[in-house]
Amino acid sequence: MSKFSEKTKSWWSKHKPTKRRLIQIYSALLYNCNIRGFATGRIYTGQTKYMCVPGLNCYSCPGAVGACPLGALQNALAASNTKAPYYVFGILILFGLLLGRTICGFLCPMGLIQDLFYKIPTPKLKKNSITRKFSYAKYVILALLVVSIPLVYSLSLTPVPGFCKYICPSGTMLGAIGLLLNPSNEDMFGMLGGLFTWKFALLVVMIVAAVFIYRFFCRFLCPLGAIYGFFSKIALIGVRLDKNKCTDCGLCINACKMDIKHVGDHECIHCGACISVCPSKAISWKGSKIFVRESEVAVCAEKPLNALMSKTAKATDTSKEAYAPLSEQPLNRIEAACIPKAIEQKQEKPPKTRKTRTKRPLKKRLEITAWIAAVAVLLGAIVYYNVILPPPSTNVEIAVGNECPDFEIKLYGHDGEGFTPAEQSFKLSENLGKITVINFWATWCTPCVQELPYFERLQKEYAEKLSVIAIHGTAVGEDVPAFINNKDDWKDYTLIFAQDLFFDVEKDGKTVNTDVYSLLGGEGTWPMTLILDGEGRILFIKQGSLTYEALLEAVLPHVS
Repeated sequence: MSKFSEKTKSWWSKHKPTKRRLIQIYSALLYNCNIRGFATGRIYTGQTKYMCVPGLNCYSCPGAVGACPLGALQNALAASNTKAPYYVFGILILFGLLLGRTICGFLCPMGLIQDLFYKIPTPKLKKNSITRKFSYAKYVILALLVVSIPLVYSLSLTPVPGFCKYICPSGTMLGAIGLLLNPSNEDMFGMLGGLFTWKFALLVVMIVAAVFIYRFFCRFLCPLGAIYGFFSKIALIGVRLDKNKCTDCGLCINACKMDIKHVGDHECIHCGACISVCPSKAISWKGSKIFVRESEVAVCAEKPLNALMSKTAKATDTSKEAYAPLSEQPLNRIEAACIPKAIEQKQEKPPKTRKTRTKRPLKKRLEITAWIAAVAVLLGAIVYYNVILPPPSTNVEIAVGNECPDFEIKLYGHDGEGFTPAEQSFKLSENLGKITVINFWATWCTPCVQELPYFERLQKEYAEKLSVIAIHGTAVGEDVPAFINNKDDWKDYTLIFAQDLFFDVEKDGKTVNTDVYSLLGGEGTWPMTLILDGEGRILFIKQGSLTYEALLEAVLPHVS
């Protein structure tokens, strides 16, 4: 039994997760604590979805409770002809100033996923001058796909979030696959096409590459890391190098798997691996002296010291003369740095004293307090999103043949200069008697914008027999939809424009849910279309885009 216990302890000491790994897992759980979303296959669209998390975590992941800063940036730039994206710029600058690329090392789920794949025992490709050159590719992707393409298309009616649409592995893995794995989303398979095939193949390549190349996506492709890299030198949290103590031994560069040229540069993810290998204690955490004494990291490991000393002197001889032969031997930089420490350790043996009880050091107490607070926050978030928060569902089953639940929504009309709130709202129960076509769209949704002219054409051709209402969703950081102030392209449209808010509002002293999208069965996919008969019964439901022919085929059989 004792042997088993010893083996268990030995195994645990070798395989136990590091503090950094625990923080990575914690962050991934906190970002995606809406566990109910994985069970229902529905995307959470509540109030916290307007806030950005620091790491790359897809908005469309069923468990996500916040927005991805990179996706929010692209959507904001796509709508930048409406207003300046102050919120997104502000939050990215805030994250950058506080944490910089420490976010990549500790707080990004995609970083965690790559770290786990890299642990698979295979031959590894070491960094070299070629990988260092390729590390600048992410800045090209940032300039082209994240900034340029959304800005160019902001001048047209078709927003294109380039990186999210063509590359983002988080969107494919956490968003698309996360939704498709749920049986309730079987109808989404019909929406898949060449673009999904391309992104899925790219995801597979990235995962395989991550097994052999440390953090393949982070080093070469991630534009969010490129953004945070601009703040590396001025971020409040991260590793720092004291040049006065540095001996230029190069151990920190060799120990780091990223393509850094020096500690703390734009490629450094501040994982802290370099701290334990620095022989001169030149590397430490920024602000660490506020809480603890100056670097407590060992200068050299015990075994190398003993090995170094055994080459030149007996353990009982601590005189400096005993080390004279070292000057005649070729020493590497590691040994040269360790010699003074070896002498110091042998000369300054502390006397044996009786063990006494002491209080936990301040550093340990702060650490325990921080972990208790962190676990409490995580448990509170899980309880809130999965127990306290009411599920985004209705007692009325949304299916063809069933009665559509009644709803009331705010309308907008064009006054010649821009869209303004109309004096009346649209209430379904007060507008029955003819076919009603409901289309959920958004200016930040490319398929939505492409198909909206079909609904306008339908409205004009069958104005006396049906009414079409286009309900716009609200993007992250928007108080009102992007089309309202400047989209003159919609001014000649005759269909009814409305705004859908993804949060509750106060009305007549009561809290009213205005999330019509979820009320009518929305599952996180835009566009969505419903067709109702004159009595409010559901005739047709479609998650995803439609052609004009498909729209006519769904409507004409019911138009008398």
